[in-house]
Amino acid sequence: MQRWFRRSLFDRVPRDHRDSAPVLRRRQVVALVTIVLGAAMLGVSLRIEPGSVWFYPATLSVAVVWTVGAFASGPLHLGRIAHPRDGDHLIRPVVAPVLVGLALAALFLVGGLVVREIPWLDRQVSAVLDFADEGSLPLLLLITVANGIAEELFFRGALYAAVTRHPVVWTSVAYVVATLATGNVMLAFAAVLLGVLVGLQRRASGGILAPILTHCTWSVAMLFVLPYLFG
Repeated sequence: MQRWFRRSLFDRVPRDHRDSAPVLRRRQVVALVTIVLGAAMLGVSLRIEPGSVWFYPATLSVAVVWTVGAFASGPLHLGRIAHPRDGDHLIRPVVAPVLVGLALAALFLVGGLVVREIPWLDRQVSAVLDFADEGSLPLLLLITVANGIAEELFFRGALYAAVTRHPVVWTSVAYVVATLATGNVMLAFAAVLLGVLVGLQRRASGGILAPILTHCTWSVAMLFVLPYLFG
């Protein structure tokens, strides 16, 4: 278990993804513009009344902003990790990120048992869950997956590559700041834990596939299970 954990989050695989100076400058400019626009749109989308038909296009628009910004910044990489039985053989990370996402979801569900006993925090979570209660579940699932992919394309793809020093720290901070635009403390707290975790995956694997799978697994688990905990 310790070996699997280290391979997924800490052991860096060899790669050379260094950008030329012009590409790096383009990444930095595009990333700055994208994060300002994306944070503003995210704040607007989660202030829409639950059940409103405008919620769906608004949240999908946020995903479009993150995705366009990511691909406009320059090349993105999927990444690889060491094979569990042959450390010299590199593979695409698939199973490990899904398991990490499930473990993170389990941690949040345990924490939810505490949060629901604190009225102010319970209201913060309930404000987000109102969208699940009032909305169409298939559309919410689509939005959840689309935004999970889009956020990782940008934050662990474009923005991570644009930061030259301590990218795990700064992309996690940027992710939290963008999430704070929603005005929801619990979403920002979730962004801290998720941001650091997928940032470590990005650093270890050198790509966005592991962060995407972990993020989407965690988000979908929260979508289906959390409403029952706070129902």
